[in-house]
Amino acid sequence: MIIFGLVVLTQPVAAQDGVICSTSKLPQMLEGFFQLTTALGLIGLIVVWQGDSLFQMFTTNHEQKAKLKEHMRAALKSAVTLLVLGPLYTVAGSLMGLPLAECVDLAPW
Repeated sequence: MIIFGLVVLTQPVAAQDGVICSTSKLPQMLEGFFQLTTALGLIGLIVVWQGDSLFQMFTTNHEQKAKLKEHMRAALKSAVTLLVLGPLYTVAGSLMGLPLAECVDLAPW
């Protein structure tokens, strides 16, 4: 009786997942937004990295070079975080049973 009750009670929830995925444009909009922000973040990393490398060539002060290297490390950490968050949400959201995680693939590749 308990198993039958669970099956009957969970069917409306399962049906709602399909409705969210099929009728809403939210999954496609979310994927597009994530791909756009990931691409802009990677372009930003390249610009910052190249700019800091250029400034580093013309800097003779060791303190300024250390600050530029720290800035480059911070930019790299930000880009890695940006690349990890999407797949992490996709995997963790699926494991936790979040309805939108079933529809959206946020892996940038």
